[in-house]
Amino acid sequence: MITQVKKRSKIIILSLILVIMPGLLYSAEYKIDAGDVILITVYEQPDLITKARVNSKGEITFPLLGNVQIKGLTVDEVEDTIRELLEKDYLVDPQVTVFIEDYRAEKVFVMGFVNEPGEYELFKDRPTTVLEAITMAGGFKEGAAQNGTKVIRVEDGNQVTIPIRITDITKKGDKAKDITINPGDIIVVPESFF
Repeated sequence: MITQVKKRSKIIILSLILVIMPGLLYSAEYKIDAGDVILITVYEQPDLITKARVNSKGEITFPLLGNVQIKGLTVDEVEDTIRELLEKDYLVDPQVTVFIEDYRAEKVFVMGFVNEPGEYELFKDRPTTVLEAITMAGGFKEGAAQNGTKVIRVEDGNQVTIPIRITDITKKGDKAKDITINPGDIIVVPESFF
């Protein structure tokens, strides 16, 4: 009986953590990028507690070390980097902890015949699809040419246009056509002229 209660308690606590802090779902593999805010602590070194936003060059400024390049690293890799730099000249076996306080906003732009055109944040804990982005924008406006929907993205410096047949997704159930949105994509829903 006590074991079952403990298991239930653990499940409830884990569920609450995932609801309150969805970033935990993928923070271990997440690669830090410009705009992220991180908190760095070093055990028994209160003077080294640092909260910093990663600048456009992918750097933070850290006491004793100056500018440290962390863009593209995971949390574990940032901890290792700072630990090694501190150990090299300043501390013996420093215990470094890094926590991402705020993820940079990855956005999609939804334009055209939707109810609330604009800029929307992508989900942080999972991929966002075309239909989900359109739903964020209030859905299709009356008179929208749903099957004329296009995703415009930049790949390797070139603009690419991806046509999306919405009825293939909604009426034929072809979920593969509800593609994942990349940060910076533009979804355009044209007006129907029929």
